[in-house]
Amino acid sequence: MMNMEYHNPVLLKETVDGLNIKPDGVYVDVTFGGGGHSREILKRLGEGGRLFAFDQDQDALANAIDDPRFTLINENFRYIKRFLRFYGVKEVDGVLADFGVSSHQFDVAERGFSTRFEADLDMRMNQKEGLSAYNVVNEYEEEQLRQMFLQYGELRQAPAMARIIVEARKDDPIKTSERLKEVLKRFLGHKKENKVLAQIYQAIRIEVNQEIEVLKELLLQMPELLKQGGRLSFISYHSLEDRLVKRFIRNGMFEGEPERDMFGNFEVPLKKVGGLIVPTKEEIAQNSRARSAKLRIAEKL
Repeated sequence: MMNMEYHNPVLLKETVDGLNIKPDGVYVDVTFGGGGHSREILKRLGEGGRLFAFDQDQDALANAIDDPRFTLINENFRYIKRFLRFYGVKEVDGVLADFGVSSHQFDVAERGFSTRFEADLDMRMNQKEGLSAYNVVNEYEEEQLRQMFLQYGELRQAPAMARIIVEARKDDPIKTSERLKEVLKRFLGHKKENKVLAQIYQAIRIEVNQEIEVLKELLLQMPELLKQGGRLSFISYHSLEDRLVKRFIRNGMFEGEPERDMFGNFEVPLKKVGGLIVPTKEEIAQNSRARSAKLRIAEKL
């Protein structure tokens, strides 16, 4: 049974439909979590099909699916090609990703992901990793903190926030979420407290887990890993991720423009399938996590 602490999968039907599943195909769910998307893929696979799933979070292993067609790999999906090769797989028919933080990670106070709980600063998706939110907040230089809040939190007051953290930690390390809130309270304001806190936490979490680098590494492996006609179906939750996915699908790059031929055309490895898909009002009413979800689907040419 799925551990019910994990969220209902967002855009479940649309994301799996996007893979255009062949009964005997090989698929990968790179963000296994509670296993909701994986279970839906398995329903559509025949006996000859295979599904591999990745999750670096030890807690997700409790949700492993007992099915001979299924393999769960307890690793970061940035190593997708390396670990699939270990299982003799060089090409796949589809890759699904839901880049949101799981409800489980938010709801277990001691993981330090949620602004709701008093907890030690942690935020590691892989608890075996060395860098935690504590290290970032207490050891980063002021300029590194400024860049992080600006780039990953899109916070206008990033320079002042970085300065105040550096000042505050001189007396005493900032160990808990409550202490961090206290240090930054002048930036929170009553009306926007939750929004600004969420941006601060997002910035630190992205830094701790190298989320942007990891997403880029995953995308760069797609053209080689997908078979011709193979699909990717990716859900993002903030503009930083969505921009990377959109740009890579459009021109195979994250920055700049590809070289064009004399007719102004350029070759790309993927083509988009359909337009941007977002959740319905009904889904958002049932699952508030879905509110900012954006699904993009692409096919290997």
